[in-house]
Amino acid sequence: MRISITIHRTITFPIDYTGWTVHLPPMTPPPPSHEPDARTRILDAAEAIVRRAGVTSLTLDAAAREAGVSKGGLLYHLASKEALVNAMLGRLTALMGEDFTNLVAAQPDGPGRIARAVMAWGFDLDAAELAERCDRAAAVFLAAFHHDPALLDPVRGFIADIRAALAQDGLPPGIGAAIMAASDGLFMARIFGLYRPTGQEVRDMRNALATLLEPTP
Repeated sequence: MRISITIHRTITFPIDYTGWTVHLPPMTPPPPSHEPDARTRILDAAEAIVRRAGVTSLTLDAAAREAGVSKGGLLYHLASKEALVNAMLGRLTALMGEDFTNLVAAQPDGPGRIARAVMAWGFDLDAAELAERCDRAAAVFLAAFHHDPALLDPVRGFIADIRAALAQDGLPPGIGAAIMAASDGLFMARIFGLYRPTGQEVRDMRNALATLLEPTP
C-alpha cells in the first residue's frame, strides 16, 4: 500500500513597509437616529390618547400600546399612572417656561416688558401653532386634574411667578393683571371649545390691550 504525504512549508520573506501609504475608503458615520426615546414616545402617546379619546381612556396599558412598548417597558420609565401624568405635566411646564423666557427676551427693556410677553404669548401665535399648543395643554391639564388636582401645583407655581413679575413690571396697578386675565380667558375658551374668535377679533383684542401699555401723558 502506497501512502502519499504532502508537506506544506511556510516561507517568510522580509518586507520593508517604510514609505508605504495605505488608502482606506472613508468611513461613513451611521445616520443620526431621529427616533424619539421610549420615555418620550410614552409621553407623546399619553397626550395623544387624551386628545383623541378623553381622560378616562388614559391607562398604562393604553399608553404602552400606543407608544409601541411593553407594559414592563413603560413601568421601567414611569412606575405608575401618577408618575406618567406627573411627567406629562413636568414636560409641558418646562416647555411653557422656555417659551415665555424667549418671549420676554424678545421684548424691549423698560416698563411693561413682562406684560408685552404675556400679550404675545396669548395673541401672537399663528392659528395652527396656537391650536396645537392649546390641544396639548388641554390634554395634560385635564389628565392631571382628573387624576389629582394637586399635580397641577407646578403649573400654579409657574403662573404665580409670572404674576409676581407683572406686579414688578413698572405699570400702573391692574394693567398687567388685566392683560394676563384676557390671555388666560382666551386660552380657556380655546381648550374647552367655548368659542373660536376670528383672526380679526383676536387682532382687535390685542390692539385694545396694547392701548393699556401706551404711556400716559
